[in-house]
Amino acid sequence: MAGRGPVREGSLEAPKRQPIDWRNPEFVEEAPLYAELERVFDICHGCRRCVNLCQAFPTLFDLVDESDTFEVDGVDRADYVKVVDHCYLCDLCAETKCPYLPPHEWAVDFPHLMLRAKAHRYDKGATKWRDRLITSTEPLFKAASTPGVAGVVNAAASSRPLRKLGQRVAGIHAEAPLPSFSSRKLSSRLDDEIAADVITASDRTRGKVALFVTCYGEFSEPETVEDLVAVLNHNGIAVRVLKDAGCCGMPRFELGDLEGVASAKDANMPSFLRAVEDGYDLMSIVPSCTLMYRQEVPLMYPDDDDVARVAAAFFDPFEYLMLRHRAGLLSTDFHQPLGKVAYHAACHQRVQNAGAKTRDFLALIPDTQVELIERCSGHDGTYAIKAETYDAAMKIARPVVGRVRSAEADVYGSDCPLAGRMIEHGLEGESGAVHPVTMARRAYGI
Repeated sequence: MAGRGPVREGSLEAPKRQPIDWRNPEFVEEAPLYAELERVFDICHGCRRCVNLCQAFPTLFDLVDESDTFEVDGVDRADYVKVVDHCYLCDLCAETKCPYLPPHEWAVDFPHLMLRAKAHRYDKGATKWRDRLITSTEPLFKAASTPGVAGVVNAAASSRPLRKLGQRVAGIHAEAPLPSFSSRKLSSRLDDEIAADVITASDRTRGKVALFVTCYGEFSEPETVEDLVAVLNHNGIAVRVLKDAGCCGMPRFELGDLEGVASAKDANMPSFLRAVEDGYDLMSIVPSCTLMYRQEVPLMYPDDDDVARVAAAFFDPFEYLMLRHRAGLLSTDFHQPLGKVAYHAACHQRVQNAGAKTRDFLALIPDTQVELIERCSGHDGTYAIKAETYDAAMKIARPVVGRVRSAEADVYGSDCPLAGRMIEHGLEGESGAVHPVTMARRAYGI
C-alpha cells in the first residue's frame, strides 16, 4: 500500500480495541473463526511474551512444541479448544503485554478472539450445563440468599462429603473457594438515597454517585458496599443505590452467550440512564462489572449513544476518590493507620487504564506502607471452581499468595472480592482478605 512502511516488530502506540462484530453471522462460523485462530496463534507462537500470564499460552505453546512441525500448522485444529478453555478474558495480554493489538497492522486481540471461539461453541449448543448454571449468577445468588436457605448453602459449602459429591456430579472442585451468601441482601439494608450535606462537583466528578451494587454486592458481600457508601458519604458524596439493576452480564460474556449479555444490558440501561440524567456518576464495587460498561458493552454497541453516555459516567471507586483528591475535595482526616498493606490490583481493574488509584489512596493514610501486587489471582470468575481448571487456577495464584505471605503484612486484600477470597484460600486459614474500601473505612474511623 502506498505510503506504508515495513511491518514493525511491535507498536509504541496506545492500544485501540476494535468493536466486537458479534452480529455478523461470520462471527460464529467455523471456517473463518478457525482461520483467524490459526493466524493469531502463529503470531503468538513467534512472540511468546505472554507465557507467564495464564494457562492459555503455555497450553498453546506446548501444542506447538509437541507437534511434528514445531509450528502452528502442525497442531490439530480440534485441540484449539484446549487453549480457549484456559482463557477467562482477563484482558491482561491485550492491555499490558501485546504489541500487536490495533492500531498495529497485525490486529491481534487475543481475548476477543477467545470470546469469538466461546460464542461459536455456545451457538453450537456445546457449552456444558454446569457452565450455563454457574454463570446464571443473579438467579443463582438470589436463590442461595433466601432466608432459611443461605445458612444451609453456606454449611453445604463447608461440608467435605457434600463438596466431593458436587465434584463428581457437577464438576465443581471439592477444594475450590465458593462465595458465601447473606440472608439479608443489600437492598434491604440501605435507603434508596443517602444524602450529603453539601454536594460539590469537580471538573471530572459530579459529587453524586449511583451505585451499581452487582450480584456479589447484593447477595454475597453487602457489608463491603455498606463500607463504600460510608466512605463516599464521609467525603460529601451523595449516593443513590440502584436497586432495580441486575447482573452486569460478565459471566454470560465469559461463557460466550452474547445474547445473554445483550439482555442484561437492556435490563440495566434504563436505570443507568435515569441516574445519569439526574446528575449522578456511576460506580460499581466489582471491577469486572465496571469493565463491562466501560469497555465490553460499548465495544458490542459502538454506535449506541446511550451506551457511550453510560460508559463515560462509570468510575472505579478509588479512581473517583483520587479525582476528588486532585480537586481538593477528598477528606484526609484519617484516624487509624493500617500498617503494612499487601494490596493486590485486580486484572479487570488494571486493564481500565486508570492507574493504581487504590494504592495511591491507601498511601495517603499516615503510617501505612503499601506493597502493590500486579499479577492475576487465578480466580477469574468461574475458572477456579471448575474441577478441570482448579489446579491451573491455584498455579496462577501461587506467586500472588507467596507475595502476600512474604510481605508479612498487617492486612491484605484486593479490589476484586473474588480475588481476595482466592488469596485467602491459598493462604490456607491465615487471616482473611479485607476489601480496600473496608480498609478505607477503618482508616477514617467511621
